[in-house]
Amino acid sequence: MRRGQMELMEIAITLNGAPRSVRAASVAELLREIGLDTRKVAVERNEEIVPRSTYAQAALAPGDQLEIVHFIGGG
Repeated sequence: MRRGQMELMEIAITLNGAPRSVRAASVAELLREIGLDTRKVAVERNEEIVPRSTYAQAALAPGDQLEIVHFIGGG
């Protein structure tokens, strides 16, 4: 590893009921990693709603269980 370069570690989480390995360190990074707009989702981590304003600070840990609901507009 080069000086000043952080190693990206994968962690095992459960996402919408399915096991998944991710490199994301926070809810915001996870949403970017899977290609979802933070403004159009609701996230529950370990049976607690994660406020949208805290997605960047909401750290992920091995074994976390996340449920993500994606809102789709229309009418």
